[in-house]
Amino acid sequence: MGAKAGQRGRSGGRDDRAAGRQRLALILFGALLVALFVGFAVTEGIGSPDVPSGDIAVVEDVPSDIGHVSEEELNRAVGQQIAQGIIEGSLKKAPKPGSDKYEELQASAVNELLNQVWIEGQAEELDVTVTDKQVETELASVKKQNFGTEKAYQKFLKESKFTQEDVNDRVRLQLLTTQIQESVQATAPAPSNSEIEAYYEANKEAQYSTPASRDVRVVINKDKSKVEAAQKALEEDSSPANWKKVAAKYSIDPTSKSKGGLQEGITKEVAKGPLRDAIFSAATGELNDPIQYQKNWILIEVVKLNPEKIQSLAEVKGQITSTLGQEKQQEYFSEFVTSWQAKWQQRTFCGDDFLVEGCSNFVGDGRPANAPPACYETDPETPATQCPAPVTPISPALPGTVTEAKPKGEPFQQRPLPESAAEQGEEVPAEAPPGAAPEGEAPPAEGEAPPAETGE
Repeated sequence: MGAKAGQRGRSGGRDDRAAGRQRLALILFGALLVALFVGFAVTEGIGSPDVPSGDIAVVEDVPSDIGHVSEEELNRAVGQQIAQGIIEGSLKKAPKPGSDKYEELQASAVNELLNQVWIEGQAEELDVTVTDKQVETELASVKKQNFGTEKAYQKFLKESKFTQEDVNDRVRLQLLTTQIQESVQATAPAPSNSEIEAYYEANKEAQYSTPASRDVRVVINKDKSKVEAAQKALEEDSSPANWKKVAAKYSIDPTSKSKGGLQEGITKEVAKGPLRDAIFSAATGELNDPIQYQKNWILIEVVKLNPEKIQSLAEVKGQITSTLGQEKQQEYFSEFVTSWQAKWQQRTFCGDDFLVEGCSNFVGDGRPANAPPACYETDPETPATQCPAPVTPISPALPGTVTEAKPKGEPFQQRPLPESAAEQGEEVPAEAPPGAAPEGEAPPAEGEAPPAETGE
């Protein structure tokens, strides 16, 4: 699909600036939904409609003018992918029809064409539209950023086998994709107060706390005698004005000597060993004797204690609300994409010679398409470094919480088996709802209270 084209666009090719701009443009025009709609589920179609002669696929429940994908469209798409590969250097020449490489490019082109129909269909369902003016504005921006001149853009059209209409369609699809995402994310609920409070408590120490620190004045020098001379001068006058003179004269630390030896906000995490002990055990205004730290002698005076500060929930509530809101929006969109793929795949039927995983009548082997063959070989020549999980975990949802935007619903809390039953392998009956009659007894009549316990 388009993602493959995008990945090829990131590799190799010419080094000059014009070629770089062309590769960027090819990524934009040749690869739709790289980050948004990627991957397909493998299912077996039921009741596939006939695909008319001259078409490669039929997509149901979309406007008739876009529901049929023709062989002519496919041939043009394959030609564009070949041209792209030649420009980038991944292809030396056009592969012959029937070859493995040609079949790979054709499958990628089929998936890309189906993606385009699916986006159009989804936009129709969500009442999302894009105007010609929006396309014109976006295209002008793309041309300015990626080509610079009209001559470079025309060269791209010629080499890539794209027409202006092709480019306009791709830009329009990109804009539709963005609007679909925004439309779905807008349905995500705002974070609740309890969620905000829970996030604050979980991250208070790490994100919203400033540790205790101290502001100090220092004189640093490798020569102990110079530090001792500084100490003598400051014992007579430790005013900020004198510190400025002494630090400028005796300190070799360029950062602090220009500020009268001042270093602010020193925490225990920053200071190490004897330096930390000297700073955090000294009283404010006390001039310590010189200490040796690494290769230097250091004279220290603590001038200010800065207590630990924790931002209140009120101070950071807006920030947390924004963070959680973005997380919810992304979660909603990710779940939407999952249902989007399954829905449109079920509506898509392909001709026998053009079956890909995006077709509902595609019959796969049950293995993910991106899984290395070595994952399923008894003694592979080159073992796979990573294989997909053999079983997909299932998370049941609470009844009534599943929606199109949130197909997974709210998670159903599952409880562990009681120890005695689990050990013996017994089946544990479900808990009866409050007020239900004991097993074997009739429930109370409507309006009648359940029988009271006798205490026997």
